[in-house]
This record gives sequence, structure tokens and C-alpha cells, in this order.
Amino acid sequence: MIIKLKQQLVKTSLRLVEKGLVVATWGNLSIREEKKQVFVITPSGMPYEKLNPEDMVTLDFKGNVLEGERKPSTETPLHLEIYKAREDVKAIIHTHSIFASACAVSRVAIPPVIEDLASLVGGSVDIADYALPGSEELAKNALKALGEKNAVLLANHGVIAVGPTVDEAFKTACLVEKAACIFINAHLVGVPKVISKEDVKTLRNYYVNKYGQK
Repeated sequence: MIIKLKQQLVKTSLRLVEKGLVVATWGNLSIREEKKQVFVITPSGMPYEKLNPEDMVTLDFKGNVLEGERKPSTETPLHLEIYKAREDVKAIIHTHSIFASACAVSRVAIPPVIEDLASLVGGSVDIADYALPGSEELAKNALKALGEKNAVLLANHGVIAVGPTVDEAFKTACLVEKAACIFINAHLVGVPKVISKEDVKTLRNYYVNKYGQK
């Protein structure tokens, strides 16, 4: 099972590069292996195009390395905090996508201005207070701002997208970038109108319980 998770990480890493959500060695992603209470994460500082399954690192929920010769991502504490707090989260993707990062740099949350974002994230993509990369403080700030939603912006940094599968987390990361682009461009032609909290709740409930082949 672990080898399949490692293969998924390699595949998704390449998809992130193809979509332009990461550049060079920045960003990271992980998947939880539920039965063994461990997670697999990308290594620190390695180009995505050169990653192989054996480069992935397996850790327990205390942060101990169980398998792998590489140093795990510097954002391992952030992944660990989210997994411990959110049992529904099975995968985490951290990107530095351009438009969403522009919002993070400006400390402006991305409101639910499009329905697909409301459906996947469950509301606005809020800003986590700034803290240095890889720090315990950043992990705590991110978890606090994330709450029960599926995405959060890290101030002056980038995006965290989570989901019940790595494909869902990837989809969320893409939609956050799309929503950020629309939100920024909407300001050029007028004033963006935000979907109401009631409608966000309805959209999210429909997505979780009825959307697709359920």
C-alpha cells in the first residue's frame, strides 16, 4: 500500500508542475496511510521532475521517520498538525501558485465568488498569520485559519489544499488558483459579488452528499 502512495505522490507532483502551481523545488505534498497511522511526504529541496517513489519519506504521527533515505519536506510539521486535527483529511498539497500567492502577499482572503470554490472549500480561503517556513508556529497558524475548510492561504507564502484523496486536494489547489485569478480580474471590471453564507452551505452540502456518481 505504501508504495502505491509513493507512486501517487510522484504522479501528482508532475501534475503540479504541468499546471504551473509550483516552481523548481518549492511546495510539497503528502498522503496519509490510514490503517498504519503514518503519512508519506515529498523530500526537501528536490526537483519534482526528478522524483522517484523511493525518494518519498514515510513518517509516523509523532514526526519520526520510518522509511526513506531522504530528508522530509521542511513543512512536515504543518502536514503533521493538519493530519492530527482533521481525520477527514487524507492528502495535503502546498503550492506557490501565482494568483493565490498574490492574495497571500496582500493578506486578502479569497471570498466565495465562484460556485465551484464554495463547493470544494466550503467558504472563503482565509489567511493564516505569518510565521517562518517549517516552524511550529506556522503549522498552528495554518491549522487555526483552515478550520473545517479545505484550503487556506499562508501569508506571504502560498496555498494549502486538503482533501479526502490526493486527487481531490489537487482539484482544490487548482480551483483556489482559478478563483484567485477571477477575483483579482473581477476588480478590474467592477466589484466582485460574494455568494451568501446560506448558498455556500447549500453548495457545499450538495457537493459532499449528491454531486457526481454518488
